[in-house]
Amino acid sequence: MDALSLENVTKSYDSVTAVDSVNLRVRQGAILGLLGPNGAGKTTTIRMVMHILVPDSGAIRVLGQPVSDDSRDSIGYLPEERGLYPRMEVRRLIVFLGALHGLSEAEADRRAREWLDRFELSEWSEKKLADLSKGMQQKVQFICSVLHRPPIVILDEPFSGLDPVNATVVKDIMLEMRDQGSTIVLSTHRMEQVEKMCDSICLINKGRNVLDGDLRAIKQSYGKNTLHIEYTGGDGFLSHPCVASINRFGSGAEAKLKPGADPQEILRAAVQSGAQITRFELLEPSLSDIFIEKTAHA
Repeated sequence: MDALSLENVTKSYDSVTAVDSVNLRVRQGAILGLLGPNGAGKTTTIRMVMHILVPDSGAIRVLGQPVSDDSRDSIGYLPEERGLYPRMEVRRLIVFLGALHGLSEAEADRRAREWLDRFELSEWSEKKLADLSKGMQQKVQFICSVLHRPPIVILDEPFSGLDPVNATVVKDIMLEMRDQGSTIVLSTHRMEQVEKMCDSICLINKGRNVLDGDLRAIKQSYGKNTLHIEYTGGDGFLSHPCVASINRFGSGAEAKLKPGADPQEILRAAVQSGAQITRFELLEPSLSDIFIEKTAHA
């Protein structure tokens, strides 16, 4: 049984179709990356899964059952925009929201203390939420989303406001939850996190599926067509006819090859130009490259 499924789901606002016949399946115990440019329809899709919005047509199932108000308790939801009560004390707020999801006050308090300790927020537990930094508030909102241990967790930009250390903590917790059987839908623009964490992806653009499936299989289907080159000296060799596009960075460049191109020709051109090559590696395209290719000209 899929943890979550959408079949031909459509939602329009007046003359604008925000979600157009989207199909999506998320297997239990997996992490799916829900991707798309701003305005693609991701948030509308999530709100329909949460039964905040009702689709105009199509079917949504949560753990095999039609989506309903009751199915919300099976889902932990972290929205992109913070929606907590800023004047409430942190631990009291977490306990209150845990109780709304059916936990006893004692159990919610016990879990709240454990999570606050894990996120190094214990000393802030009696402070009002408004007194915390944005990163601390994001950690509190994450705790509120998972406190009741829902089988499905939907996280919309969970790394927003987090420094690299805390982003790593959240990543590790998500992987731990996945290994314990939770199903996670991750909506983010941080492609490097998606590549590290997700089992599958669904890319939505202008309200429609444009790419979905197993992430490893998708990347392999593109073949190794990207050269990662690090060098010193001139970069004239990057204008070689075999190169379709170039993405430069501090110490080198990534060159996307034209179909059938021989990367050795570029290496020979680099040596002949006098450039000193310190890295020359043929790779699969990054998820960021695939994202740009699928959305740039749509």
